[in-house]
Amino acid sequence: MFEGNKNNKDIGKNLKMVEFLKCELLNTIALLFETMVKGLKNSQELVLECLVNILLVTYTLGKRLGFDYSTLDRKLEEKIKTSILEEHHLEKWYGDLSSLNEHLNNHGK
Repeated sequence: MFEGNKNNKDIGKNLKMVEFLKCELLNTIALLFETMVKGLKNSQELVLECLVNILLVTYTLGKRLGFDYSTLDRKLEEKIKTSILEEHHLEKWYGDLSSLNEHLNNHGK
């Protein structure tokens, strides 16, 4: 019986964390958009903080939903490669996806 209660508490705790992370993601996106629209003086640091927080929350939310970090990394790499092949506008116009792919490959070494 004790194990069952502990397991239920872990599930409840995990669900609460998932809800918190969802709210955190939405709040950060809203702050990012608000900062960009207002063009606040010295807003670059806040924009950077928002972007980093989105990455952090996305990875931790994925983990809470049962995906390990390496699975997320692998799917990201697959998405980048597919988007390059499909000539996504970011790639076609700016080469951003090839640049990101190169960064991820060099960063992992």
